Amino acid sequence: MRYTPSILILICTLLTQLSFAQTLTPDTYFVLKPDRVFDGESMHEGWQVLVHNNKIESVGDLKNVPASAKVMDLKGTTLMPGMIEGHSHLLLHPYNETPWNDQVLKESRAERVARATNHARQTLMAGFTTVRDLGTEGAGYDDVGLKQAIEKGVIPGPRMIIATRAIVASGSYGPKVLSYDIESPVGAAEADGMEELTKEVRTQIGKGADVIKVYADYRWGLNGAAKPTFTTDELKKIVEIANSGGRPVVAHAATEEGMRRAIMAGVSTIEHGDNATPEIYRLMKKNNVALCPTLAAGDAISQYNGWEKGSGPEPERIREKRKSFAAAMDAGVTICMGGDVGVFPHGDNAREMEMMVDYGMKPLNVLRAATSVNADVFKVADKIGRIKPGLLADLVAVAGNPTEDIAQVRKVQMVMKDGKVYKQ
Repeated sequence: MRYTPSILILICTLLTQLSFAQTLTPDTYFVLKPDRVFDGESMHEGWQVLVHNNKIESVGDLKNVPASAKVMDLKGTTLMPGMIEGHSHLLLHPYNETPWNDQVLKESRAERVARATNHARQTLMAGFTTVRDLGTEGAGYDDVGLKQAIEKGVIPGPRMIIATRAIVASGSYGPKVLSYDIESPVGAAEADGMEELTKEVRTQIGKGADVIKVYADYRWGLNGAAKPTFTTDELKKIVEIANSGGRPVVAHAATEEGMRRAIMAGVSTIEHGDNATPEIYRLMKKNNVALCPTLAAGDAISQYNGWEKGSGPEPERIREKRKSFAAAMDAGVTICMGGDVGVFPHGDNAREMEMMVDYGMKPLNVLRAATSVNADVFKVADKIGRIKPGLLADLVAVAGNPTEDIAQVRKVQMVMKDGKVYKQ
């Protein structure tokens, strides 16, 4: 029998469609059975969770579970939303291994990306299924490629909310270890004035930034004192351009005046906030600006500088940070969970959560900060941060009950991201 060309084309098309249909992944269901479920806000004893493909389908007392569902017995655990790291630098590694200056000046971009792939995996395995990564610190737009590699499944890692290069005022940032007459690489993008800042914000958005980070102050004052970098009007311009592109602005700020300018300019979060006063916290509360305290970074740096934690008095920096954190809680400021990980080891993200409890926050509120609060502040609550029907299946099971002992979040028994099990 002879076929006309049109018939042959039709047959080939049908065979291709049949082949494609046979390769489609069938519906996948998981029934997760822990002792209890922390849904991002409250603890529920005896709840179960049904996952359909990459989303949460139902929670609580499950009914009408498909016969094909795979049952995951998580006895002895608490199931919770995948945790969200609020301040990370996947392209950095601990400063006691290699100082920040040397990482920026001496490590190749290839090495830094290779390290970052390990950092991404370590972060995910620690139960942190999302990170807000606030600057590549001299590695250009390599966070964009890292994020894309994770999304394509090339490497395992968390979801990434990225800031790309970050923005600093000319002359304010480092490294500054070379002679003044040598043009040195800088750990962020330098820009000044309305035109340059407008172009830089738009460039970073165009390259893939989800958020714009600006250094509202830095250690560039006389004798290395921390001083404000940008004027209030410059900061307002950054916020205006970023917001018009649907991006929030976050501000590195540790001085009272730097924080004041950033708050009045309309940033969404203050990173660090070491020297905030009660007045500044009241201003943050009034303007709905959240604090990402990064307690663990200061703790780590103090130890790198010689403090023997647990066997000697706390340095003044640590004592003042305790007071500042307490004042933020007293003022009712929204507090994120973000440790500035990269200063200390990736995968040790829970260190910030333990310190938040040590500094006076209740464990339940720390769990909220690492899940629903971060999701709300980072504008991703329509996808992650809670266990409820319709949200993405980013789920973590930890041993015991972390509301009784926050250190239990280190004992990760299961990690699921986007409905795929990465650790069990």
